[in-house]
Parts: sequence; structure tokens; C-alpha cells
Amino acid sequence: EDTKLRTMGRYDDIINLPHPTSAKHPRMPALDRAAQFSAFAALTGYDELIHETRRVFEDRENATEEELLEDY
Repeated sequence: EDTKLRTMGRYDDIINLPHPTSAKHPRMPALDRAAQFSAFAALTGYDELIHETRRVFEDRENATEEELLEDY
């Protein structure tokens, strides 16, 4: 809490300044900015793995005890 109080005043001199804008480069529309990241898939194959895991466990819900023990 004491640290928080000390840092609150740290940027008081610039906190209310207007956001800098370039005269040469207009701001990119939000939709275009979002599109830069839409094609990025950090976890390629993750959705398929989740669906396969769900399918396996759903299949096991109705399995008999003997069928469950076959895996071991």
C-alpha cells in the first residue's frame, strides 16, 4: 500500500497531457489494428486436442467397468 501511494504521484506531471499524434501518419483504424493479430494462432492444434479429449471422455461416460479396464 505504501508503494502504491508513492508511485501514484510519479507521473502526475504527464498524466493529463494529450496523447501524441503524428501529422505524417494518420491513426490506424481499430479494425485494421485488430486484423494484424487475428491470423496469429499461438496454440495451433489446441482446439482439436480439446475436442478430441472431450470426445474420449464422453465415450468413457457410458463405458462399462470392463471397457474402462481394457485401457490399463
